[in-house]
This record gives sequence, structure tokens and C-alpha cells, in this order.
Amino acid sequence: MAVYFFWGEDDFAIAQAVDQIKQSVLDPAWLSFNFQTYDGSKEESIIDALDEVMTPPFGMGGRLIWLNEATLCQSCSDSLLQELHRTLPVIPESSHLLMTSRKKPDKRLKSTKFIQEHAKVWEFSPIPPWQTEALADRVKATARELGVNLDRPATELLGEAVGNDTRRLWNELEKLKIYQGSRTQPLTKVEIQQLVAATNQNSLQLCEAIREGNGGLAIQLVGELLAQNEPALRIVATLIGQFRMWTIIKVMIEAGERDDQAIAKLADLKNPKRLYFLKKEISRLRGQQLLKTLPILLELEAGLKQGAIAEEILPTKILELCQHFR
Repeated sequence: MAVYFFWGEDDFAIAQAVDQIKQSVLDPAWLSFNFQTYDGSKEESIIDALDEVMTPPFGMGGRLIWLNEATLCQSCSDSLLQELHRTLPVIPESSHLLMTSRKKPDKRLKSTKFIQEHAKVWEFSPIPPWQTEALADRVKATARELGVNLDRPATELLGEAVGNDTRRLWNELEKLKIYQGSRTQPLTKVEIQQLVAATNQNSLQLCEAIREGNGGLAIQLVGELLAQNEPALRIVATLIGQFRMWTIIKVMIEAGERDDQAIAKLADLKNPKRLYFLKKEISRLRGQQLLKTLPILLELEAGLKQGAIAEEILPTKILELCQHFR
């Protein structure tokens, strides 16, 4: 038996992981008998699922019970906790329990601690768009899985182009696999430039245009991103992440911090060597300039979430940001 707990906001990656478990556990001929989905937000439904997972599978293959949008790691009554204690340790060898949630588990809860003891817990959170090394590593792993051969510059460019959109990465690699055909030579950066629209790359270019105070270019990039149907909130998420990182680095430097490891850790940099280049990017800026961007970006995010029209609020706020760097 196995118990899985998948959490995070990368819905496409979670869906793929669920499909992999279904393929490994279930016999297609007995799917309707041995695979059930339950509402993980309702206690009664959770108890039904725990009862069902104790039932041996019919026919060939194993049994898979899926608790979708499970809230066990956000709230759990004493009676439900008792059911977990009663069930998880003794699930039959041929049965599997899968729990998924978009929310991060609350580690303070007894239910979370118990599930972590008995389940394989995997996080599926989108990689921050500014963590280019992590994006390139994910491209490399996914390309290997799909059998697409990319050289290093092509891998890095594809990571920048699709950002943290797992669904789009998968779709682009499937397209590149068809283009690659039977050739053995890796695809190059030039070919990626010709075949893949670089939406996330433009989001990072937008950050650079704002940093340079180039309002004209910034507005042009906003228009291109919206024309490519890039979600406005995703654009803003990239801006917030990049400016937050620049701000932390600059403020720490101005405060007299000289330990690059400490700066990299607080700025959430996976590769401390990248700090050298980030310092150069913000060398002429002041910490106060960067600090003033964060309230504007948060206002922009709040406005979009409250229903503001992206084509109206984005250019206005982007120009307001640019004014701080002229």
C-alpha cells in the first residue's frame, strides 16, 4: 500500500503525477471498479474514502482512492483524526490513498504531522519566474522525460521563454519533439528562438525596462504580453518577485552586509554566484528607490484581483514605477 499527499498550485504538474499513479496502480479493464474520487473538503466524504480504501480491489490491479482538494492539513476534527489513526497504518497492500490540495499543509496540526509520518508528501509549487537556474533544471528534466534533445543555451532560453508554466512547457516540448524528428543533434538556441514565443522572457525584460526608467519600452512590452494572452497576475507575480529580490539585495548591501551567502539566502537565491550579476544590475540604484516599488506592485496586484481591467491598470502602474528610476 502507499499513501500520497500532493500539494501546491501547479495544477498541471499535480494532474500529471496523479495520472502516473493511476497508470502504475490500476488495470485499465478494472478502472471503474477500483478508482474512486471523493471530495476532500467534507468530513463525511473523507470518512467514506477511508472506508473504501480498506476494501480489496476487484479483479486485476490495485485500488486507488483519491481525496481531491483535501483539507485535512488545514483543519481536522478529533473524530476525523481518530479515523486517520485507525486507517492509514493498516491500509491493504493492494490499496492506495491519494490526497491532493492546493494549500500548504499547516505543520502545527496533529493531522498534518500524522499524515507526514505515513504518506509520501510532494510539493508542486510553481518555480518563481526569476529563479532561472531552477527553471532551466526543470526544462532539462522534462525534456529528458519526453525524449527531446536540447543543448544548454537552448535549455536556458526555453526556461526563460515559458517561465513556470508547466502546461506550456509540456506543450512546447511536445511540439519540439515533432520538429526534432529522428535527428540526433540537439536543438539549438536559434531554433528555440524561432519556434517558441518568449512570454516570460518579456516579463523579465519588463522588469529591466522599469529599472532603467524606460517608460516607452515598458508600455510596449506590456502590450506584447497582453496580446500573447499572458495572464496579468502572472506578469505582476514576476515583477513582485524580481523587485523584491533586488530590494533585499540592495538594502542589505547599504546596511553593511558583506556576506554574500547571507544575502543570497535572504533573497532566496539558489545559486549564490548569480549575486555578482544582480549587484551589477542595481549598482546605480538606491534602496529607497526599490522600496517604493513594492507598495505600487501590491496595489496593482490587489486591483487586478478586485476586477480592474488589465489593459487600463497595468500601463498606469508601470509608468508610475518607471518614474522612480528616471
